[in-house]
Amino acid sequence: MNLLSRPILQISTIALIVGTISLALSLGRGAADTVPEGPVLATELKNLSEFQSIGDVSDRSRALFAEAAKVLTHPRCINCHPVTRMPTQGDDMHPHKPFMNATESGIGAAGIACSTCHRADNTTIVGSQIRSVPGNAHWSLAPSSMAWQGLSVGEICQQLKDPKRNGNRDLAKIHSHVTEDHLVEWAWHPGEGRRPAPGTQAEFGALINAWIETGAECPS
Repeated sequence: MNLLSRPILQISTIALIVGTISLALSLGRGAADTVPEGPVLATELKNLSEFQSIGDVSDRSRALFAEAAKVLTHPRCINCHPVTRMPTQGDDMHPHKPFMNATESGIGAAGIACSTCHRADNTTIVGSQIRSVPGNAHWSLAPSSMAWQGLSVGEICQQLKDPKRNGNRDLAKIHSHVTEDHLVEWAWHPGEGRRPAPGTQAEFGALINAWIETGAECPS
């Protein structure tokens, strides 16, 4: 190879990489989920005091988890827990655009990593119908062992408790995860154009803690 041609090739390669990233970001912006006239979603969580009248502790535990499941089954959470390894978007959980078929390493179609479009913070887009792109420093799909889409609340509960399927977490670590993890926190701060998960992260964590203290029973 002519040594004089190497700088030209290097410049061309850099230009190609930059162009690919710009295209991916553009597609990602078009993919962000907006607030449609879709399904009616819960916006609040019951206070713990509302469960004290349930005398049977096991029944109370199941009721607490069912209430917490309003968060677990909300589109802000469940869009990133797909069975197919293909994320969904929006309150109606439509297929991700651009098309992504993620692997455990978080790499999607054409070698595009989630972080190509999903930055460390939500990215607001001014003057567009798509008002923002979701962002978090650890943005990624949940592992396949934590796929929730299509499962009942009871099945999600059993999966959440199982160390073989929850990232080797005991119940105390599950509580820490849902109350302290910044990616979980995103569900209540999803950026312009998205409905947040119901209640607050603190209220959700309190429900999970009360569920654990009453025996971590699962709905049938």
